[in-house]
Amino acid sequence: MNTPDFRAQCAQRLAQEAPRAAGMSAFVGLDGFVDEILHVVDKRESAEVYQRLPTIAKFAERLGAAAGKSCNVELVNQVTKLGGNGPIMANALASFGLKVTYLGLLGYPNLHPVFLPFAQQAEVISIADPGATDALEFEDGKVMVGKHGSLKHMTWENILSRCGKERFTAKFSGANLVGFVNWTMLPYMSDIWESILKEVGPSLSGERRTIFFDLADPEKRTRQDIVRALELIGRFEKHFKVILGLNEKEAHQIGEVFGLKVKSDTSEALADFSREIAAKLPISTLVVHPTAYALAVSGGQASVVEGPFTPKPKITTGAGDHFNSGFCLGKLLGLDDATSVLTGVATSGHYVRTAESPTIKQLTDMMLHTASWGK
Repeated sequence: MNTPDFRAQCAQRLAQEAPRAAGMSAFVGLDGFVDEILHVVDKRESAEVYQRLPTIAKFAERLGAAAGKSCNVELVNQVTKLGGNGPIMANALASFGLKVTYLGLLGYPNLHPVFLPFAQQAEVISIADPGATDALEFEDGKVMVGKHGSLKHMTWENILSRCGKERFTAKFSGANLVGFVNWTMLPYMSDIWESILKEVGPSLSGERRTIFFDLADPEKRTRQDIVRALELIGRFEKHFKVILGLNEKEAHQIGEVFGLKVKSDTSEALADFSREIAAKLPISTLVVHPTAYALAVSGGQASVVEGPFTPKPKITTGAGDHFNSGFCLGKLLGLDDATSVLTGVATSGHYVRTAESPTIKQLTDMMLHTASWGK
């Protein structure tokens, strides 16, 4: 589902609703990374000119050929930027005009310089130093090499001592959108969620707002850990309309936890598979975003929307986080699942083309004037 008429209708709705975004707020956390976006050199022709290894498969061949021997891998920095699922998502939400508060690992006691521009767009509360990621980008994906030592300092105890329970509760209770992302890399995230449910949950009242969760590639976590995280996410449905976001690989990983498998490599099969997963989770909406399209499941109904295609993305690290921000924007503005998915894929599409977070005006322009939708 993605026609010019559909995109035009979505663009019109976004333009009509855009002024409301400036009156909305988001509270996002809890990670923080300094990202180096890197290319891997295949052949170097001169001090300034080189040929890039184009695919992960070619990189794997290079490494595999060195088994029992050794090899030298040259990495060329493309950009050093703020990283982590949370800062990227929050930065995108701020570009839409939302009032954003970010709680995370951005440097302590002083912000790391890479986050200073972000701090001009959002209120930031940092309680520890960031992690670091070397993002090796290829035409068909990316390999993320992380240094995570500082992430163990994101604990409920440090939130209470360095942010304060009163301040945390005010931000958490007052935001139109709450986002907790990168569960996999934060070893105490489940404990934090449990503490929030126990210590802050009972004080929540009024209309159920929106909360977004992203597990972020849980492959390295145990089945027991994943089951506990999903159970905790489900408990937030009492207080919020819960959205769980997964990329395609993560959907397969969660499916394995429930003993489910996708039947074929088609969008229809993934939609059926996603409905099966959603039926196991007591949440409002499940979102799954492969690279070429995305889908959302609410109330047993799946909405599938093709995304804009580009064969040569300028950047891919952070594309999923931009999709998440766009989808959440749509839901906050009262759009249905299909239109919100379109808002999500347009957000990520703009980002991978420009390496910049779009404004709502840029989103509507893309919907109206970009022809390369779908493969």
